[in-house]
Amino acid sequence: MTTDAIHGLLLETLPSLKAFSIMLTRDRNWAEDLAQETVLRVLSKSEQFQPGTNFKAWAFTIMRHQHIDQARRRRREATTFGDASAIENLMAVKAPQEDSLVLGELLQAIGTLNKAQRETLMLVVGNGLSYEEAAKVCGCPIGTIRSRLARARQELESKMLGESSVPRSETTRESRLAELHH
Repeated sequence: MTTDAIHGLLLETLPSLKAFSIMLTRDRNWAEDLAQETVLRVLSKSEQFQPGTNFKAWAFTIMRHQHIDQARRRRREATTFGDASAIENLMAVKAPQEDSLVLGELLQAIGTLNKAQRETLMLVVGNGLSYEEAAKVCGCPIGTIRSRLARARQELESKMLGESSVPRSETTRESRLAELHH
């Protein structure tokens, strides 16, 4: 595959890579570093990409491996990193409109999911990967992906309907359910 073709695929995938890096790291600065490292790795390993396969899944796999390496390095260096501001980083400006409130609540609820569920939700729902592609990225069986996704959806629905401890605004359960299905 030509360098121009790889560059084109990478440019198309970059927004999804950036979003995935935020979900993985839950820290905007680290996410930017991870995205940059992934782009460099994709470019340096472009000859290993198999034409005809899913470029986005291949790039996500590289990012996931980069994230694991960076997390291990950070632990070894005893650097502390928090995720308390992850949702605020995603929501730069909070508007008073109902849609923004519901989105903020949804992002907050997603932030409470365990890491495996968040990652699966981001790959399948957020980036449109198939279950098989997400399983390859995560290095687990397809049944695990289905299970994680089902649990994540169930937990999000429960939280958005006010059946758990996620703080929420004064909207009705019916309006929340309607928002989930749009």
